[in-house]
Parts: sequence; C-alpha cells; structure tokens
Amino acid sequence: MKRVTTLCILLSVLISFSSYNFAQEVDKVKKKVDVEKVEDNLLVGVDSENDGLRISSAYYLGEAKSDKAVIPLMKMLRENKDEGERIMAALSLFKIGDERGMNLIKGMSEQDDNKHVKKMCKIFWDMHVVRREIK
Repeated sequence: MKRVTTLCILLSVLISFSSYNFAQEVDKVKKKVDVEKVEDNLLVGVDSENDGLRISSAYYLGEAKSDKAVIPLMKMLRENKDEGERIMAALSLFKIGDERGMNLIKGMSEQDDNKHVKKMCKIFWDMHVVRREIK
C-alpha cells in the first residue's frame, strides 16, 4: 500500500512538472537581463582598484567574447604589475579572438620581461595559430 501511495505521489509530481514549461521561464529571465548593462559594469570592474574585481571582470568579459573589452584588456595586459591579472587579460583576449589583442599577445610572447606572462602568452598565441589553421 505504501508503494502505491508513493508511486501516486511521484506520478502526480512528475505530471505537474511536465506541464510546467521551463523553457518559457528561462526566456523570461533572459529578457529581464540587460546584457549591455552587464557588459558595461564588467568594463567598469576592469578599471577598479579591487584586484579580485579586476580579475573576475576580465574573466567574464572573455567568456562573453566582448568586443568592447579588447582595448581595456589590452591596457590591463600591458600596464598591470600583477602577473596573474596580466595572464587573465591575455586569456580573455585569446577567448575574444580579436586580431588587435592577439597581436599584442604575440608581442608579449616574444619580449615580455615577466617569464610567466611571456610563457602563457606564447601558449595563447600558439593555440590561436592552430585555431586559425583549423578554420
């Protein structure tokens, strides 16, 4: 008897969830998010005094493949003193794939003073070359 009751409850829950259209709810959420505002806020974060905010903003701009972020990320790669921030800027520029950023990465891979930044830029540049050859 307990099995039948449990099965009935489970079936009623499944039926109620199947009639609920999750795709429509996802579309509603996407419409509420203003992608441009998010991108603008992340660009402000790249220029922040907060180290963690700078790094995470650079990361998410790369994930979003933001064309607006190319120049600020190039500045971050060239001018920041922290190697972790510079590597994150290079990674984001690589993800975006803009030629201006990739040319900077190539230059950094050949002549940057920091050996870690130089090594990572070399890796990103080599991956970019392979990606171009595949296309």
